[in-house]
Amino acid sequence: MVTSPVNRQYVTGFHSSAGVVLIAPDKVWFFTDTRYFEAATAAITGITVSLSNFDNPYTKLISALCAEHNYRRLGFEESQMTVAEHKTFTEKLTDTEFVPAQQILIDARAVKSEAELEKMIAAQRISEKSFLEILPKISTNITERELANELFFAFLRNGADDKSFDSIIVSGPHSSLPHGVPSDEKIVPGFLTIDFGVLKDGYCSDTTRTVCVGKATDEMKRVYNTVLEAQLAGIAAARAGVRGCDIDNAAREVIAAQGYGDYFGHGFGHSLGMEVHEPPNASPSFPGIIPAGAVISAEPGIYLPGRFGVRIEDVIYITEDSCRNITSLPKELLEI
Repeated sequence: MVTSPVNRQYVTGFHSSAGVVLIAPDKVWFFTDTRYFEAATAAITGITVSLSNFDNPYTKLISALCAEHNYRRLGFEESQMTVAEHKTFTEKLTDTEFVPAQQILIDARAVKSEAELEKMIAAQRISEKSFLEILPKISTNITERELANELFFAFLRNGADDKSFDSIIVSGPHSSLPHGVPSDEKIVPGFLTIDFGVLKDGYCSDTTRTVCVGKATDEMKRVYNTVLEAQLAGIAAARAGVRGCDIDNAAREVIAAQGYGDYFGHGFGHSLGMEVHEPPNASPSFPGIIPAGAVISAEPGIYLPGRFGVRIEDVIYITEDSCRNITSLPKELLEI
């Protein structure tokens, strides 16, 4: 039984704010209300679309279906279903055993099909085009928030459905904040980190570039080049069958060797797809194997508190013996 919006869309190909999907060995049902019933019936193929209403809520419809087909065990998304939802279903489906089964969907979504990969590449190209369009607008006469708005407008002009997350645009000392929020302060000389992504046809992109407003000092160049070297080392280590923590370690060793190990506090990367953060991850805390077909970010960083920070992020597609970088933006230090 699939109840979360993103997994419902993964199974049906249809986006809605309400509904339940029931997956049996030989058939799939999608239950939704009057707001989506007509659109779902027209859009979804190969799945039976049924109407839920006040007289026939999801619990009643699913209970009847389980009784009809003698379904006695029902998997559910244990980290997505609320306690209240679980209580409602278990109280109404008294003859059914509810079994945590979200890992089935996690494993399926971790491996992208060619069609999914193409959608992610399309999203990536929209975001990259938008980034290049706002580069000429970068100056000390524009605020971080204004630049974030310009980037969002560029996303929409270039065909994005939405942003995949709130853009991180932080300059000068603010660039040491990995997830800093754009402020109403004007951009200041020094490093400017721009972390951005779009949503297109249900799939996300995610990219970070750090540019320098004005001239970079020797120390700034050293930090930037260290991050770039670390990213390339992590990418070189990425392939199917490698543990996520080992990919992370390949990058982390480069940063530590230059004396900045204490200033890289997050993981090398995370998977993305229909959501901008999905498992599996390339981080110290993930000893699991990265499968062929996974799409993960490659985004090491160094953050010197109160001074500046650097992050460089690409997105890579994991293959059996290597990986494919689906990001096309250059990575050389850009001084504006």
